[in-house]
Amino acid sequence: MPTSLRLRAVTLTAMAVVLSWSAAGCGGEAKGKDEDLTTQKLDWKDCPAPSASEGGGPAPSPLPNGTPWQCATMKAPLDWGDPKGDTIDIALIRARSSGSRDRRIGSLVFNFGGPGGSGVKGLPAFADDFTTLRTRYDLVSFDPRGVGRSAGVECEDDEELDEYFQQDQTPDDASERKDLLDSTKTFNAACEDNSGKTLPHVSTPDAARDLDLMREVLGDDELHYFGISYGTELGGVYAHLFPKNVGRAVFDAVVDPTQTPEQSSLGQAKGFQLALDNFAKDCVSKVEECPVGDTAQDVKNRITTLLDDLDRKPIPGVFPRDLTESAATTGIAQALYSKDLWPYLTEGLQQAYDGDGRLLMLLADSMNGRNENGEYSNLAAANVAISCADDKQRYTTKDVEAKQGEFRAASPVFGDWLAWSMLTCTDWAVAGAADHPEVSAPGSAPILVIGNTGDPATPYEGARKMVGALGAGVGVELTYKGQGHGAYGSGNGCVKAAVDGYLLTGKAPKSGTVCA
Repeated sequence: MPTSLRLRAVTLTAMAVVLSWSAAGCGGEAKGKDEDLTTQKLDWKDCPAPSASEGGGPAPSPLPNGTPWQCATMKAPLDWGDPKGDTIDIALIRARSSGSRDRRIGSLVFNFGGPGGSGVKGLPAFADDFTTLRTRYDLVSFDPRGVGRSAGVECEDDEELDEYFQQDQTPDDASERKDLLDSTKTFNAACEDNSGKTLPHVSTPDAARDLDLMREVLGDDELHYFGISYGTELGGVYAHLFPKNVGRAVFDAVVDPTQTPEQSSLGQAKGFQLALDNFAKDCVSKVEECPVGDTAQDVKNRITTLLDDLDRKPIPGVFPRDLTESAATTGIAQALYSKDLWPYLTEGLQQAYDGDGRLLMLLADSMNGRNENGEYSNLAAANVAISCADDKQRYTTKDVEAKQGEFRAASPVFGDWLAWSMLTCTDWAVAGAADHPEVSAPGSAPILVIGNTGDPATPYEGARKMVGALGAGVGVELTYKGQGHGAYGSGNGCVKAAVDGYLLTGKAPKSGTVCA
């Protein structure tokens, strides 16, 4: 992602917390929770419309069988190092199980990634995918701390964010480098000014402790969990801190927990380039003529030429903004998250070649959390705050310049963009916690870990690294030979059967199973 949105996987997804990644020790329990908070009762009510910080839009409609969406607020410590101190609100959403009460397993808690994505808005949007799972689970999601209604981090306003995302994120000379650094410093300073009290307490281990409190408040002995993208990192950290509390868990679109931010960004450069290669091959393989190139290489060459041209002279985008090189790169990356978006990428490129940047800019807006009214969710702010809370590394322009050749070799299109994103946490107000997350979880129940060979944002290799890091007997590896970010939502019957079978019956597939 751009410098503001780490493709954390990328994640697209950190800071000085009182407790380190492994504060509880390998296989240990986290610090005790305030008894008053563990016994709190949730007051479930009809859900309001999502707040602007969650992305806006109408209140979620009932499910097809009439089941309403219910929302509640859970109290959690602001500082888990002082569990009897100040509290924050954690926003929750649920849809009750459609099956009989005697067959209900418990709650299935979802995190859809980011970091910074609102689960309160996201779960209703994806609910159709989980109809089978709802026969035995209440579907539950939440805004993690720092996100949406859960003590959401605030940085720049909408007008300032428009300018921020127009910033040239691949500087070519000293003047442009200074502008990029100044823009990053201004954004980070705004976060400190507007959310300074919250910033030290939005790390992934903090969110994992919220998850365990949530488990208790929901009345479950074990946490049944479905994590996607950054949600796999959160799930891994939870399993490390609370291995004995893990129930049936699935990790899809898996973050590599062994990598530094630099290694992750380089891996994503390779992953997005692979996805772009696959898009180009697919386009020219159609019976009809590919409208954006005669050969796969021609498709990619025309894209690099377009980006070079936009760097010199942007074209009209969504009025009054122009489509810049950075916005176009962001839009192209967004379209590579799903094969279903490839036709929009083809159309957006056609339009851009004719001087119309609207569609590519709309794709970029989607990744950046901007709605059609010009309002931004707090995705960018939360993404940076959580990432910088977690990641100890603070990179400099010299670090970037030293690695540019390697990044460019990995991807002529995305290399520079992702290399410069390493400066996101430079000048951040609070120190990061660790070199990488600790996810070792001896004693945990089996966790189904799914890797997609064509995933651009969380490259396939991360799944195997997660299995190894979880430890012997914990990770169960499943491979999906497909395209896009994640596997369960792809419509592949083999993947769906494996996931549903594990979550509904407790029977995991054989590790090493491959779905094509």
